[in-house]
Amino acid sequence: MKKLLATTAVTVLLLTSLGCASNTPNTTPPASSPSKAEITIGTEGTYAPFTFHDKAGKLTGFDVETAEEVCKRIGMTPRFVETKWDGMIAGLDAKRYDMVANEVAVRADRLEKYDMSTPYIVSRAVLVVKADNTNIKTLDDLKGKKVGQSLDSNYRKIAEEHGAAITGVEGFNQAIDLLTSGRIDATLNDSLSFLDLKKQRPELPIKTVYEEPSATSNAFLFRKGSTDLVSKVNKALADMKSDGTLVQISQKWFNADVTK
Repeated sequence: MKKLLATTAVTVLLLTSLGCASNTPNTTPPASSPSKAEITIGTEGTYAPFTFHDKAGKLTGFDVETAEEVCKRIGMTPRFVETKWDGMIAGLDAKRYDMVANEVAVRADRLEKYDMSTPYIVSRAVLVVKADNTNIKTLDDLKGKKVGQSLDSNYRKIAEEHGAAITGVEGFNQAIDLLTSGRIDATLNDSLSFLDLKKQRPELPIKTVYEEPSATSNAFLFRKGSTDLVSKVNKALADMKSDGTLVQISQKWFNADVTK
C-alpha cells in the first residue's frame, strides 16, 4: 500500500511539473536583425563648409554629407571622431578611426604611406592677407614673412617652398584670428573656405591676393592595406558621380560643381 501511494505521489508531481512547463511562456528573446557594421571617420568639425557644426550643434558640411552618403551605399554606419587637423593623420595611424574625411589633398608622399580613394573634389589655394596689406601680392613675396598654417597641411609645404616662416595653427579659423590681429602676415587656404568665411563674416578685414592656377585633388584617406574598404568607397563615389548625387551635394554647399 505504501509503495502504491508513493508511486501515485510521484505520478502527480510529474504531471504537475509538466503542466507548469507547458503553461510557462517562452522567454527566449527573438533573434534581432543584424546591425550595420560601423565605420569610424576622423574629421575636424571646425572647417566650414567642409566639416563643421551648424547652429543647432549638428556636425555637417560637404565632406560629412559626402561621407554619410558613401556609408549609406556601402551598408555601413558612420561614426565621426572629431580631432584637430595636426593630429588627424596620426590618429589614423593609431587606429582611432578607419578613414579621414577632411578635404585631404592627394600627394605623392601620402600615397606612399596611405591608401586614398578616387578624388571627389578639386580646389585651389588662395593667399589671404589683411585688407590693408600692399607688400604681399604673390607667393614669392612670402619669403621671410610669418605665415600661419596647419603643420601637416599641403599649404604649409607651398609656403615653405617660397621661404615663409611658418607659424603653426590648429585650423583656418585660428589662422584668420592671428592674421586680423597682426600676429602673422598671411595664410594659404582653400578658395572655397575663404568664400564661405567671407559670406559668414563679411566684416573681416581680409582679402585674397593670389589664386593657384592648377587645381588640387582631394580624397578620403585610409591606412595602407585597406584595399577592400577603398574599393567599396570608390564604387560608391563612382555611382554618386554617375547618378548626379555628388553634384547635388556640391551645389548645396558651394552653388557650383567642385567635383571636377
